[in-house]
Amino acid sequence: MKKLIRNRRFWKNVVLFLAGVFILMAGVIIIWLFSLKIPDFQSFTDRKVVNSTQIYDRTGEILLYDIHKDIKRTDIPAELMGINIKNATVAIEDSEFYNHGGIKLTAIIRAVLSNTFGNGRTQGGSTITQQLVKNTLLTREKSYTRKIKEWVIATKIDKYIPKEKILEYYLNEAPYGGTIYGIQEASKAYFGKKPIDLTLAEAAYLASIPQSPTTLSPYGKNREKLENRKNYVLSRMLELKFISKVEYDKARKEAVTFAPQSSTGIKAPHFVFYIKDYVERKYGKEMIQKGGIKITTTLDYELQEKGEEIVKEGALKNEKDWNGKNASLMAIDPKTGQILVMAGSRDYFDKEIDGNFNVATASRQPGSSFKPFIYATAFNKGFRPETVLFDLPTEFQTTCDPYGRALPGKNQEDCYMPDNYDGKFRGPMSLRSALAQSINLVAVKLFYLAGLPSSLKTAEDMGINTLSDISRYGLTLVIGGGEVSLYDITGAYGVFANNGIRNSTTGILKIEDISGKVLEEFTPNPQEVLPKNTALLISDVLSDEKARIPTFGAHSSLYIPGKTVAVKTGTTNNNRDAWTIGYTPSLVVGVWAGNNENTPMKKGGAAVAGPIWNKFITEALKSLPDEKFEQPKTEEDPNTIKPVLRGFWQGNEGFLVDKISGKLASPNTPKETIEQKVITNVHTILYWVDKNDIMGPPPLNPASDSQFTHWEVPIQNWWAQNSWKYGITTINDKPIAIDDVHTDNARPIVSIIEPNNFTTYRANQKINLKIISSGPYPLLRTDVFINDAYIGTYGYPSFVSFTPSELSNLRAENELKIVAYDNAYNKNEISVTFKVDSN
Repeated sequence: MKKLIRNRRFWKNVVLFLAGVFILMAGVIIIWLFSLKIPDFQSFTDRKVVNSTQIYDRTGEILLYDIHKDIKRTDIPAELMGINIKNATVAIEDSEFYNHGGIKLTAIIRAVLSNTFGNGRTQGGSTITQQLVKNTLLTREKSYTRKIKEWVIATKIDKYIPKEKILEYYLNEAPYGGTIYGIQEASKAYFGKKPIDLTLAEAAYLASIPQSPTTLSPYGKNREKLENRKNYVLSRMLELKFISKVEYDKARKEAVTFAPQSSTGIKAPHFVFYIKDYVERKYGKEMIQKGGIKITTTLDYELQEKGEEIVKEGALKNEKDWNGKNASLMAIDPKTGQILVMAGSRDYFDKEIDGNFNVATASRQPGSSFKPFIYATAFNKGFRPETVLFDLPTEFQTTCDPYGRALPGKNQEDCYMPDNYDGKFRGPMSLRSALAQSINLVAVKLFYLAGLPSSLKTAEDMGINTLSDISRYGLTLVIGGGEVSLYDITGAYGVFANNGIRNSTTGILKIEDISGKVLEEFTPNPQEVLPKNTALLISDVLSDEKARIPTFGAHSSLYIPGKTVAVKTGTTNNNRDAWTIGYTPSLVVGVWAGNNENTPMKKGGAAVAGPIWNKFITEALKSLPDEKFEQPKTEEDPNTIKPVLRGFWQGNEGFLVDKISGKLASPNTPKETIEQKVITNVHTILYWVDKNDIMGPPPLNPASDSQFTHWEVPIQNWWAQNSWKYGITTINDKPIAIDDVHTDNARPIVSIIEPNNFTTYRANQKINLKIISSGPYPLLRTDVFINDAYIGTYGYPSFVSFTPSELSNLRAENELKIVAYDNAYNKNEISVTFKVDSN
């Protein structure tokens, strides 16, 4: 009995000891748990998820670049995920997701036993909530401490966050292979669609991948494993009654096609980084790196691909033929200012030529491609394409004499006598021919006449932003002495293409934040910065194939068969830069060719940049109709516009004669028969034009202009040698008699016989127009109007008829008007009323 009592005391002591140990250990564990540094799960909902910022072409479909380095992730709300992917994920990852409190005790016990007695340190059994905690709030270390933290936080999250929201967070964070995170990016990468549009089979495939993204990649060698796991997902969905047997069978049999694996690269890299820089400057680096914004650009990627190919091909040929290694191309829609193509070099990844340097946005000397801005300024002030300047060797530095010799005490190096590209001089030359043939000497003179401040203002208004410091520039600016970018000058030429209307160059169509809110969207903002007729005059000259033939030859690289295209080239000293910029009303294309390090080439503009420009614009215009430029207004009143501005370089004082009578023109003389006669008195234009008031009277003292003598001397020398080639007109050639062919009495006399005012005509009756004419000169033609609406022009005599019911402006009582012209261009008007019964 005593032994039994001692045994009971022994076991009692053992039990008490074990109980004490248990209480002690429990206390220690509780204290340890409370001492653990648990991340604040509330910060989970406030966490900053790194989302992919993506740049697309103008269609919004072609991804040009994913800015956040290699990570692709875009958060979307649960309602945009679709039921298929949510059910598939729950079925395979955590079938009791909607029932447990964040953790599953059975899974935890199983994991503890396995990790205690097995080979591994830790084992899974994680719920979706636990996986979310592991992926977002905790480190990747494997330890008991981290696991306990995971359990605690998962329990708290499940208590305070709805299940649907937890599943949304998980699907936005889940890894789907490589750099792809989140269901939005996975759906796009593997199937090219949104999650909500996934089929059941597609959703099962995607739900299979997170378990082992690399092993189960559809592009890897374990496609069979992926197929088996997909089928397992479907079977679990069937077991859980997420799908019916019919849906299960259909999904098992569905032939799913994965999208081709995209290369981890970048499309249109120069343009992409131009856009990236713009967005960073406007919205900050944090937004573009982590904001998950979607940028839809203006880029036409199909054209971009062609442009890159043509630029590379052309640059490689130039390197072989002309020692020009690099090239750049810009294409813009002048009606919107939207960038369609930007190729910043022949190859972004070519380190030999510093290919990643974007020449399109770099400042280079433009050569003669800058001349149209000077000519536009001159046309604004009153000069015309027909205005003539003398292309003769001319000294422009006033500290030198007219022959290019420095005055006593002055520096010879300051003297400036510009050459033309071929070293030749052509004498009197119209501004049309001088611009089309890119004659330097005439351009420098015109720059002086137009004025440096005014010319720079024109260029700036049109979009040239690099010439603001006026003190840096002189007359050499007109032949490329300043620096501009291909980006700016291509956009500026767009003003010519768009009839004087500027649309600022842009690469953005729309920027949306992660929630779809539009942060920025393209809005047209056209501004008239150049008179329409001035723009039309420039386009008319630059599209004149005949005018440029003496320099470039017929059908050169500037000629586009079947299309009307305006174009200008540019070449800098020693052929360091070659430019060709051309346009239609709907497209502007600029090309630069040369070497980044500024080494000379063997040829210039048309030879080096021209072929690249020609090939690209020919390709780009295939999908566009041949758009003609609107014709500029060129009619001038000889009574108000001085002859020297209208192309009469032999003098500025003259008289008007009638070509038919040979006598002085009268107010009745029609413009068709007026001829300007100028009394021969050859001088520089500075003799006749005050550069501060082009349209005003001649200067009282022309010699007061610092350039007058320098321009006058070579002209007088030239005239002394060449006057015999031209007819001379003196004051004695001026007629005394006045035009007697064009008088009131000489007007044609016309009578309208049919229709008449005493007959009422039926609406459907054909009326034959009958007139008789008398007068000193035979009738030539008639213009016919009914109720002020033009009907047509007809020779005389001719048979003309009309039916009243076919007239758009028929009335009960109508007026027929005839304007008659005789063969001396005398005219007269006569009208008659006639009635029509419409019943």
